[in-house]
Amino acid sequence: MEEEHGGGPSHWWRYGPPWWNRPGDPEVHRARLPWRSTAFLTAFVLIGTHFAAHDQQHRVQLDGYGRALLLIASVLLLWRHRRPVPVAFGTATTVLLYLVLGYPYGPVLLTVAVACFSALVAGHRRAAWAAIGLLWAGHALVALWLYRRLPPAGDESAGLTQEIVIATWVLAVVALAELARVRREQWARERADRAQAARRRADEERLRIARELHDVLAHSISVINVQASMGLTLLDSDPEQARAALTTIKAASKEALGEVRQVLATLRAPGAAPRAPAPGLDRLPELVEQAAAAGLTVEIEGGPPQLPPGADLAAFRIVQEALTNVVRHSGSRHARVRFAHDGGALRLRIDDDGPATGADAGGSGNGLVGMRERAAALGGTIDAGPRPDGGFRVLAVLPTHLREDQ
Repeated sequence: MEEEHGGGPSHWWRYGPPWWNRPGDPEVHRARLPWRSTAFLTAFVLIGTHFAAHDQQHRVQLDGYGRALLLIASVLLLWRHRRPVPVAFGTATTVLLYLVLGYPYGPVLLTVAVACFSALVAGHRRAAWAAIGLLWAGHALVALWLYRRLPPAGDESAGLTQEIVIATWVLAVVALAELARVRREQWARERADRAQAARRRADEERLRIARELHDVLAHSISVINVQASMGLTLLDSDPEQARAALTTIKAASKEALGEVRQVLATLRAPGAAPRAPAPGLDRLPELVEQAAAAGLTVEIEGGPPQLPPGADLAAFRIVQEALTNVVRHSGSRHARVRFAHDGGALRLRIDDDGPATGADAGGSGNGLVGMRERAAALGGTIDAGPRPDGGFRVLAVLPTHLREDQ
C-alpha cells in the first residue's frame, strides 16, 4: 500500500493526513496544502506571543479569544498558494482585529508578511499592497487617534515615529517579496527559453534525419526500380543482362541499408559519433556509376573542390537528389554536372535535356524542399526549374568558407 501511494506514511503526512487529500489525484497533487510550514508558523506564533505577553502587562491579557484569532490568522496560511488574495486580506483583517482588541504584540504580524509575500510572488501585487496598507492604516488609526476608546484602558499614543518605523519594515517585506517575484518570473522565462531551444534543436534534428532518409531511399529505390524493370524485361531474352540488373539491385539495396542503419544508430544513441564518415563529393564517381546502372549517362564538368564537411555533404546530396529526379521524372538519358567557383562560393549546376515524363518535372515536394533546406542551412541558395530550351536545371550556390558555428 505504501508503494501504491508513492511512499509511506511519512510521505503522506508531509502534506497532511492521508484522508485529507486523495493520493494519486493529479489535481490534488499539483496544489497540496503546505502543512509542515503552516504548522511550524502556527506553533511559532502561539508560543512566541505567549512569551511576548509577559513583558506587555499594559496590554489586554491573552485569553481564549486572542488565541483563537492567532490560530485563525495562522491556519489561513494553509491556502496561501491556492487562494493568495483571500488569504492576504483574511490574515490582515484578523491581525487588525487582534490589535484593535488590545492583545499583546508579537510574531502575529509574521502571518500577514507570509500571506502577502505569497500573493506578491504569485503576481497579485495590488492585492498584497492593499492588504498590507489596510493593516498599517488600521493600526496607525488605532495607535494615533482611537487608542482612548479601545482596550486596553489607559493606553497611550504610539507616536508618529513608531508608525514610520513600522512602515519601513512593511516596505522592506514588500521589497523582498517583489524581488522574489521578479526572480521567479526570470527563472520561468529562462526555463521556457531552454525548453523552446531544446524543441527547436529536436525539430532541426528531425528535419535533418528526414532529409537524409529521403535522399538515401529515393535515390536507391529509383535505381532499384529501373533495374528491376530492366531485369523483368530481359529475364527470358537476355539472362546475363538480367543477372547484371539483379547485381546492381543488390549493391544499391546494400548501400541504402548501410546508410539507413547509420541514421537509425544516431537515433538510438543520441550524441554518439557516427561509425562511418558522412558521404561527400569524393563519392561522386560511385554516384555516376549508380546513375549509369539506371541508364543515365552523367557528364562531369570541372573538378569537385575541397569543401568543409557540412558543405561537402550538402553538395553530394544535392547532386544525388537532382540525378534521382532525372531518372524518375525526365525522358533524357543524359545529365551534366558542372562545378564552378565564384569568389567564396561554389556554383553547382545539374542539367538534363528533357522532356519531362510526368507532371512533376524535375521532382516535387520533399526532394526540392530538402535541397533548399540544405542550401539555406549553409547560407546558400537553390534555383530549380525548367530551362527555356527544354529540360530541367538545378543551380546551387554554396559558400566554401563557413562560420565555425555551422
